[in-house]
Amino acid sequence: MRPYTLKQLQTFMEVARQRSVSKAAERLFVTQPAVSMQIRQLEDAFGVPLIEPAGRNIRLTNAGEAFLTHAIAAMGQLKDLEALMAEHVGLKKGRIDLAVVTTSKYFIPMLLVRFNKQFQGIDIQLKIDNRENILGQLARNEADLVVMGRAPADLDCEATPFATNPLAIVAAPDHELVRRKKLPFTVLGDHRFVVREAGSGTRAAMERLFAEHQTPLKVVMEMPSNETIKQAVMAGMGMSFLSLRTVRHELASGHLALVDIEGLPQMGNWYITHLSHKKLSPAAKAFKAFLIEQGGGLMDSWS
Repeated sequence: MRPYTLKQLQTFMEVARQRSVSKAAERLFVTQPAVSMQIRQLEDAFGVPLIEPAGRNIRLTNAGEAFLTHAIAAMGQLKDLEALMAEHVGLKKGRIDLAVVTTSKYFIPMLLVRFNKQFQGIDIQLKIDNRENILGQLARNEADLVVMGRAPADLDCEATPFATNPLAIVAAPDHELVRRKKLPFTVLGDHRFVVREAGSGTRAAMERLFAEHQTPLKVVMEMPSNETIKQAVMAGMGMSFLSLRTVRHELASGHLALVDIEGLPQMGNWYITHLSHKKLSPAAKAFKAFLIEQGGGLMDSWS
């Protein structure tokens, strides 16, 4: 068997996740030929094809499916090895693979800047995606730590709240409901909503809330970005259900307005999460402690 590299393993895993060479290239910030070369070299090393064409995308061969299972396990063990070796270095340097849900991008950069001022030798690799994809990264042990708005129920994880996450209904300032007070939740069933895509934590929370109140949710459009949703709401396309952490500027400037619904805002939490069996490096432990001890206060004063 010919030698192979960690980069080739990581490239193969991304191609397997995306089921596309071009999408994997985008995620890895390299060219498609570079990805194809890495896969070809990996296949040459083992002497078997790992992927095959499937229309415009690819699918894994039987060997590729088996290879992926063991590659994920191997990469997880390598992460544990890195954490073990990091204990011999302490907090002078280190690396954290941090994955966060899309909505947290409104405060995570500020927290990372504050953390970096205290621990300048620690490098944080940040990945931002919707909840469904972030949970996949967590389950595959690809992320050391995850920031999300609801602790996973079907994974053996340790999830610690570090800040509040108020969610409420927002609308354009001239919307007919804005000037009315203490409205019953059921009134929302008569109005249109712009919502996040399926797989988003905000979307799931919204659907649970409407189901609990036995109120129909009239979706006029799905959008994969909070920024696009805010613009759509401002334009009068419909109302939306968003974390108030994401709309502080728009509410302050009067471009968006809160709708006064009884029982809202719904108060949730932001969690710092990792697999229960995961061995955290000193750097990851330091960042987790920083969020728990300082994250909420910093977010409240900033937003």
